[in-house]
Amino acid sequence: MSALAKASGALKSVDYEVFGRVQVSHYFPNQYTEQEARKLGVVGWVKNTSQGTVTGQVQGPEEKVNAMKSWLSKVGSPSSRIDKTNFSNEKEISKLDFSDFNTRY
Repeated sequence: MSALAKASGALKSVDYEVFGRVQVSHYFPNQYTEQEARKLGVVGWVKNTSQGTVTGQVQGPEEKVNAMKSWLSKVGSPSSRIDKTNFSNEKEISKLDFSDFNTRY
């Protein structure tokens, strides 16, 4: 991933929180987010919160991070309803902090 990321230009990191009806399954809470992240080629994590939101961090080439931000804001998992998505701490980074995208508990 890192060689591909370097070839693709600047690396970005962004934190996110998604509000709405977004915790769709207790048993596979974030499988769709993981699948989309891996499909796009970004790394990071996702976690359900006790407030009913989904939070996490995405890192990767800027255009791939932007694609994931769009998915988190507009698409989400099949039965979710996204009311709003907050992004914070968006910054350029020199290297990725993660090697994959996974769910935290």
